[in-house]
Amino acid sequence: MARHLITSALPYINGIKHLGNMVGSMLPADVYARYLRDRGHEVLYICATDEHGTPAELAAKEAGLPVDIFCAQAHDAQKAIYDGFELSFDHFGRSSSAQNRDITQRFARTLNENGFIEERAVRQVYSLDDERFLPDRYIIGTCPHCGYDKARGDQCENCTRVLDPTDLIEPRSAISGSSRLEVRETKHLFLLQSKLAGEVEAWIDASSGDWPNLASSIARKWLTEGLQDRSITRDLEWGVPVPADTWPELAAEGKVFYVWFDAPIEYIGSTKEWSDAAAEGESRDWRSWWYAADGGEAPVRYTQFMAKDNVPFHTVMFPATQLGTREPWKKVDYVKAFNWLNYYGGKFSTSQRRGIFTDAALEILPADYWRYFLMANAPESDDTSFTWELFTSSVNKDLADTLGNFVNRVLSFSRKRFGDAVPEGGTPGAAEAKLGEQIATLLGEYEGHMETLQFRKAAQALRALWSAGNSYLEEKAPWMEIKTSPEGAALTLRTAMNLIHLYAVISEPFIPASARAMRAAFALPGDDAPWVDAEQARALTTVPAGTAFTVPPVLFAKITDDDLAAYTERFGGDPDA
Repeated sequence: MARHLITSALPYINGIKHLGNMVGSMLPADVYARYLRDRGHEVLYICATDEHGTPAELAAKEAGLPVDIFCAQAHDAQKAIYDGFELSFDHFGRSSSAQNRDITQRFARTLNENGFIEERAVRQVYSLDDERFLPDRYIIGTCPHCGYDKARGDQCENCTRVLDPTDLIEPRSAISGSSRLEVRETKHLFLLQSKLAGEVEAWIDASSGDWPNLASSIARKWLTEGLQDRSITRDLEWGVPVPADTWPELAAEGKVFYVWFDAPIEYIGSTKEWSDAAAEGESRDWRSWWYAADGGEAPVRYTQFMAKDNVPFHTVMFPATQLGTREPWKKVDYVKAFNWLNYYGGKFSTSQRRGIFTDAALEILPADYWRYFLMANAPESDDTSFTWELFTSSVNKDLADTLGNFVNRVLSFSRKRFGDAVPEGGTPGAAEAKLGEQIATLLGEYEGHMETLQFRKAAQALRALWSAGNSYLEEKAPWMEIKTSPEGAALTLRTAMNLIHLYAVISEPFIPASARAMRAAFALPGDDAPWVDAEQARALTTVPAGTAFTVPPVLFAKITDDDLAAYTERFGGDPDA
């Protein structure tokens, strides 16, 4: 079995994330991690809150809290929501940790020793009204490339082009809105990406052959435009400090590292946090996941999950940082990038009461409803839109009717006619053989899509597996069969119960809570098999006759017309309706 390292883009500390953030990185990473664990692989799934940068300082100021206290509270609030969504992180760390500080400073010193960091005097935007230098992302204006009027000074989120604040048309302070800006001289550290461009291109050529086109095309777009040397320090109070033993003057001025320099390093830092948190007597070696002492690469398959706006930093800047250390840091093998999930064709917006944020989502419906819908409609090949109508249809048809109703009617009918144990009788015939072959084929398709991280296709295959059970039940009609052949009805119900158990096992990556409920319906001693192989699927004999069972509560309640009206009233509906 392979060792799999999985990371999802770090959610920013400022504010609760919306469903688009969830489906763009953390949720698909969790589904994949669960699947790999179920298949018997060794998995380490790492994430953290991204806590540095001006937005954290401003949010803390607005909340009337010291920034460290604000970040600690916000981290706990986000972690509680992710626990509610059953995201199975092995560790959910913090980029403000001592581990990340130490490793980031180590990276910077090593890059400097290797000639890839340079101190330069630069002219930087200073806000007269705010009485401070403005970091790039807190200068906003119109993008010169696409005309978007809220582009930040580091990147336009509309066209994803990397920008310099001086590129912006009609720049203004994002803090105060003041346009009384002037340029003053200050000193900063620059990562000399231009000296690493050839190595980065060679690495992308060798690594990106099977990446989704979305990821590889964005990476190559950056390379085509030419890698520019990039400032990696900022004038902020909160961040990883520039080490005084290497740059005493800049340290004395309070310079900190740019958030996009230290945030990817936190994948490593969070892994060390996980290692340092090991219980007494438990062995955890963070280096074995990231660092090959023999000079090769750690024997790990590393997969990253992120939305498309994060791709350039993960496929170009972070690899350049790793390459420049001349040390054997593990680099990504596969980049799974996602497009946007929009809300009725527009962006999620807190201020305009448009869209569902993750805390509100869990208030109104259990996590499995959201997990299934988001993955079945993941924005893999293009942008997709959340609508309450589509969500309602998916929940009612797929979860409530296809899966939930199958479980309930099989178990309820069997208990009513045969009691609280799986019924005996009947010999599997042509219908059962046909079902077994169909299930084995669909299971192979499902596994294939999961292996290649095609989540929408995997959800379709999973739904087809659920549908196969309903087709079998309609064909055999045990409610009619029992009138003429009680043994035949017993066979049909026993086969259907085995399907329920199989569904519990294979649905776990998508709907873990419901999978537990289905599996717990059967009193099977030692029932801990993580997966079902093709032969098991053909035989459908995991749950033998005589096994005690219970009927679980309704797995999925239907969303009613009144519910739909209430949700659109609360969160906003189709603006064109």
